[in-house]
Amino acid sequence: MYLPKHFEQKDQALALEVMRAHGFAMLVGNDDEGAPYVSHLPLVMEEKDGAIRIEGHVAKPNPHWRYLQARPRVLVVFQGPHAYMSPKVYPDLTRVPSWSYIAVHAYGEAQLIDDPEGKDALLKRLIGVHEPGYARQWRDLGQEFQLKMLGGIVGFAITVNKLEAKFKINQHRPEAHAAMHAAYAQGTPEEQALARWMERLGHKV
Repeated sequence: MYLPKHFEQKDQALALEVMRAHGFAMLVGNDDEGAPYVSHLPLVMEEKDGAIRIEGHVAKPNPHWRYLQARPRVLVVFQGPHAYMSPKVYPDLTRVPSWSYIAVHAYGEAQLIDDPEGKDALLKRLIGVHEPGYARQWRDLGQEFQLKMLGGIVGFAITVNKLEAKFKINQHRPEAHAAMHAAYAQGTPEEQALARWMERLGHKV
């Protein structure tokens, strides 16, 4: 990812916050021809003692799990809030439109989870994140049905070895911050989210 120093976010806690809040991410690997292959997936992330682990699963007919098995090095892209930025926020006219966004790239090594016990534990972690109340219904479906459903997926766990976070919110143009924040604060949900990040990052709004 192109990452100018003024947009690089080195606070890992903020990067992890974005990953948790925007867990529907892009898992990027390579197919057998060497071309990029992308799956859009809900993922769960945990951080323990500085180590980051990302988990998810794909449908068994999806060849991505075979690509992971053959070529485990992967990239996971988490897209945070983003929005158009009008040049109207500047005090002069010699400016051009731009785009504000937050994105986190996690690089790592994938390992498959294909045993029923491991996949069941993975699904329960996903359920715990997205709908804890469904856990009882899953348990009550019966072992035969559960095994059938588990047979239709392949899980994976990614050990993250590099994290890049880009918070591109015009940090290097303080003359635009007040007007930019005012416009975003009254805009779409995405724009309002960026306005809140501007406040948190110390923009002079």
